[in-house]
Amino acid sequence: MNPVVVAPAGASWSNALLIGREVVMSGMTAHPASREATLDCYAQTLVVLGKIQALVTAAGGHVGNIYRLTVYLTDITDKDQVGRARRDFFAGQAVFPTSTLVAVSALVFPELRVEIEASARLDVDLRTVTEVNDV
Repeated sequence: MNPVVVAPAGASWSNALLIGREVVMSGMTAHPASREATLDCYAQTLVVLGKIQALVTAAGGHVGNIYRLTVYLTDITDKDQVGRARRDFFAGQAVFPTSTLVAVSALVFPELRVEIEASARLDVDLRTVTEVNDV
């Protein structure tokens, strides 16, 4: 059990699976921190990215191993706050993880504004790779 990302007792899902060198994660939210304080989308995104980093670290990796994010927003106008949080969180890397951003009508709790699914590979380091834009 990861002390940063605790699954509820009786959960019918896994927060993360280590499959070979791949870390596949369920969607992470800012819950329960979002219940303890009012967090804007920027703050929620940083909490979520911190949880993702904790899961990757528990698998033996680091933030540079995170290569894919799928971001779900309840209000698409929050995309700039998510972008700022991503820039701050991944500062210093050669490239950012690939990403998809989707607007949804609701998340599991009403105060949640963002949920992020992530994938990481322990044999990849985005701190040292080159971005391909001319495909």
